Amino acid sequence: MMWGSPPIPAQTRVATMAEKCESLSRVLACKTGGGGGGTGAGFPSFLPKEVEKIKDPFARTLAQRIERLPVQIGISESCIMSSCVKPIIQRETNPMVLLHCFDSSCLEWRCTYPLLEEAGLEVWAIDVLGWGFSDLERLPPCNAASKRHHLYQLWKSYIKRPMILVGPSLGAAVAVDFAVNYPEAVEKLVLINASVYGEGTGDLAKLPTIVAQGLVSLLKSIPLRLYANILAFNGISLATSLDWTNVGRLHCLLPWWKDATINFIFSGGYNVISQIKQVKQKALIICGERDQIIGYKQAVRLHCELQDAILRKVPDCGHLPHVQKPRYVAKLIADFARGDCH
Repeated sequence: MMWGSPPIPAQTRVATMAEKCESLSRVLACKTGGGGGGTGAGFPSFLPKEVEKIKDPFARTLAQRIERLPVQIGISESCIMSSCVKPIIQRETNPMVLLHCFDSSCLEWRCTYPLLEEAGLEVWAIDVLGWGFSDLERLPPCNAASKRHHLYQLWKSYIKRPMILVGPSLGAAVAVDFAVNYPEAVEKLVLINASVYGEGTGDLAKLPTIVAQGLVSLLKSIPLRLYANILAFNGISLATSLDWTNVGRLHCLLPWWKDATINFIFSGGYNVISQIKQVKQKALIICGERDQIIGYKQAVRLHCELQDAILRKVPDCGHLPHVQKPRYVAKLIADFARGDCH
């Protein structure tokens, strides 16, 4: 079944939505490599061809594991083929679900994901609706409520157990919003250099469309992304920074990325300040000692406002410790998952 195809004639038994989504998944996997199928290099064919130019071996390995799963997003018959990295085996313990930063993808976890698996955890890396490598040809709303609902539907369909939800930077706002609205789905929270005190997209939501389009086009430019990497990381070489820039902007090369990002900006973005004190789950707060984007004072404030939280600092590290200091961060998260972090 392809988007926009004529309706299938009614059968003697009406198929459930789950069955329709599963049928869609099989057909799209055959036509586009949407399941685990890939190119000659082993990459799923729905990824931009520029993935083959990436040198980072951890990014290349994780990219080969990205799949698309059908997720129902409304009462209509529409499903989104949603990108993620699934665990190889299911564990007895509750699963861990990794979100990502603003305008990023599951590839952000390329270094830490395999370490968490080695620690014996069941790990999912999920692309937040509107970013990553999902199929958004029929663009859904990409506001905070839609992102929350999409994550819940994915959890309800495939994960089905209380999870340890991990959110870095703006992903922490996604995690807080989700944990407050669906507390039954979240056992614990891990918030990394949490961007939770911003008041959404502010005046950007009021920009004329043509101005917003220009700004979003600039957002995926190599010079701007390279500058962001310089701010986010400490002490990496120019060659590494360029390669990581290509990893970080890979999802921007999908044809619906621009419209999805503008949709999010115009929606007002995330404002979870009033929700922080409503979080009831135990939380681990991780902050980079040299983060130039989210200051240490915000981490301390978050630690004070959460009902049950632990604060840990990653030495000599910037805004993305799960990329720059993966072993350190993986140990913190694994210990917290096992209840060994006090």
